[in-house]
Amino acid sequence: MISAILRQASGFILARPQPGYRRFLHQKIDFGEQLIGIKGARGCGKTTLLLQYAQSSGLAAGQILYIACDHPAMVDVSLYELAQTFYQEGGQLLLLDEIHKVRGFAAHLKAIRDTFDLRVIFSGSSALRIEHELGDLSRRAVLYDLPVLSLREFMEIETGQTFAAHALPDILANHLAIAAEVMPALRPIEQFKNYLQYGAYPFYRESRDNYTGKLLEVVNLTIDSDLCGIYNIDPLKLDKLKKVLYMLCSTDPVELNVSKLSAAVGASWATLSKYLERMSAGSLVHIVRGGSGMRTVNKPDKLLLDNTNLFYALCAAPNVGSLRESFFVSQLAYQHQVHYHDKGDFLVDDQWVFEIGGANKTLKQLAGNPHGYAAVDDVVMGDGKRIPLWLFGMLY
Repeated sequence: MISAILRQASGFILARPQPGYRRFLHQKIDFGEQLIGIKGARGCGKTTLLLQYAQSSGLAAGQILYIACDHPAMVDVSLYELAQTFYQEGGQLLLLDEIHKVRGFAAHLKAIRDTFDLRVIFSGSSALRIEHELGDLSRRAVLYDLPVLSLREFMEIETGQTFAAHALPDILANHLAIAAEVMPALRPIEQFKNYLQYGAYPFYRESRDNYTGKLLEVVNLTIDSDLCGIYNIDPLKLDKLKKVLYMLCSTDPVELNVSKLSAAVGASWATLSKYLERMSAGSLVHIVRGGSGMRTVNKPDKLLLDNTNLFYALCAAPNVGSLRESFFVSQLAYQHQVHYHDKGDFLVDDQWVFEIGGANKTLKQLAGNPHGYAAVDDVVMGDGKRIPLWLFGMLY
């Protein structure tokens, strides 16, 4: 059954005006698939994407049903029975937001997919363990990951103009030409500095004055609600996860060794490792491990906050080096493998080595490496293998 409250809520939400700007993923999704899943961090725009598609689908209002699975009226409601009623009444598109709030949702989605000629799009936390735990569903659902905004998307929102996305090899080979294309439209360093503070999550457009408070709420809900529920973390241990985030905010990543981090948090390394993996799955941190033959150890070589906005929300004086590295990793990790490297800061796709630094950063440490590059902050135009750091925000 579908309660009157859920029907009314769906009608109200579907009728709300949606932002005109569409995230890059909107163009990549094959909406003809019967079962589609969209994973991503809280606040990255999953709900907006669902509603934008619904409003452009060409379907009548009665053929679409939007359900927020964390709605109080969803308590003890069977997803399968809800879908059955909707299908019998002529429904064609079922949107299930915050699917991870429904216990046993995988079995319901599988049954819906196998029984009804109904298109279902569901969204959920980036911590959803679909590939690992859900078996048959992972073969029936087409899954997409939605990261935080790229610098390119942020600049499009801010200026109303369109900027092309560029593959990494194109940026490495043609960074001068790409920068020259962008510069007439805006001031890249100005946009980059703004992005570092408030450009990663689309909800910054609602109010920049309240953005930090809302972002802190996102962090707390991700830990207290999403990670706690999905991974059954003891609520008494949640403060330890938050303590890790505060440490990452103001500390140079190379200083965070096993004993120091474990002692500061008050947890054994085995326990802390599990917490870090959970926070990585929840899009709160990046764990950057060693690559290209480096000695394998049971610890991350570098820990970074997931994106730069978290630094400004969590501490008053972010570490500049960590900020730069967080930006670089956040922009590349969506499409590339990023590892720590002993002869540079990062190894990308086991091919390119990058040093991250300020305007005076040289290639000295990468001497003799034909695939070595410097990602340089505070410069608009690069030279040779010194590439402006902001340009790595043009990847998606």
